[in-house]
Amino acid sequence: MRADNSQHIVEAARRRSEYTRSKAVQALRALDAAGEPVTFETVAKQARVSRSWLYSQPDLRTEIEHLRAAHRRAPTSPVPARQRTSDASLLRRLEAASTRIRRLTEENRQLREQLAQSLGEQRAAATRTRPPRTREPNPGSVTIGPC
Repeated sequence: MRADNSQHIVEAARRRSEYTRSKAVQALRALDAAGEPVTFETVAKQARVSRSWLYSQPDLRTEIEHLRAAHRRAPTSPVPARQRTSDASLLRRLEAASTRIRRLTEENRQLREQLAQSLGEQRAAATRTRPPRTREPNPGSVTIGPC
């Protein structure tokens, strides 16, 4: 009587399938992160899988087609798709920058007022401690009268 190995065979096939799938996903991410064109051929070569297998995986096929189309639209943009900024992200960054500018403008205004106050107090203190100036004629100057 032979032992039934079908369970082990099915399990081995499942593990092999998961491993192949993870290689394809890794290759897809690596190509995208490097800013290289993502095509079925490049993913297949990098992952060492067949192109026909990639075409038969609906989610991988959709992702490859999406990244391939994005690369065609922006050939000058080497930024990977997951690192590109969204409109909402840009809007939040703009709002944060505007808030910071308002805060720094207010801080500058307060510092200018403090500086003006301090300089005024220094001037007032110096005027109180200095003896009054007397007007003495400058011996080096000559006054010319009417001709």
